[in-house]
Amino acid sequence: MTSGCVLVLPCRDEEAALTGLLPRIPAGFSVVVVDNGSADGTADVARDLGATVVHEPVPGYGAAVHAGLVAATGEYVAFMDGDGSFDPVDLLPLLDDVRAGRADLAVGRRRPVRRGVWPWHARLGNNLVVWWLRRRIGMAAHDIAPIRVCRRDALLGLDVQDRRFGYPVELLQKATDAGWRVVERDVAYHPRAAGTRSKVSGSVKGTARAAHDFWGVLR
Repeated sequence: MTSGCVLVLPCRDEEAALTGLLPRIPAGFSVVVVDNGSADGTADVARDLGATVVHEPVPGYGAAVHAGLVAATGEYVAFMDGDGSFDPVDLLPLLDDVRAGRADLAVGRRRPVRRGVWPWHARLGNNLVVWWLRRRIGMAAHDIAPIRVCRRDALLGLDVQDRRFGYPVELLQKATDAGWRVVERDVAYHPRAAGTRSKVSGSVKGTARAAHDFWGVLR
């Protein structure tokens, strides 16, 4: 690993997305792909394209993210989905915000590139959680940090415990309570790569499962 920024990509069955995504990672980032129980060639594709692969057998977004955080050894760490819905170039201004001392946590606010990219049920669930956090604890962000950058040691010290979909909600809660400076930037939100399917927003059932995890953290 480099001493710079490590990008963690939690993945499950993202072989089709990684073939197009990994070659577009900006120079200076090393990549950790966390294979969270894939049944396809996710791990092989990631290795072939130069990423470090970590296997996390415990299912769940938070479990995969934490495994990647532990495996990363750079001073800075970045996270985004490995499904091709984000442009990795958008990580650069977020990393610059943290490196320059303007933010302890730099996050992206999704801006869909066209109608239908962000299904209504997924957007509704996200907006309700964000509204609650902004109202209850004065959180600055308008999204649940689907793409984010911070210092690795600081994130480990925050001790986020959720290992399911509630991880980003707990992260934002703890970061706000700890007085972290949060900077939010708009990021383009694209359709997932062909041949992949969302575990959350791809269905009302998936969104409901994620919402259950979100609200479990908020209790």
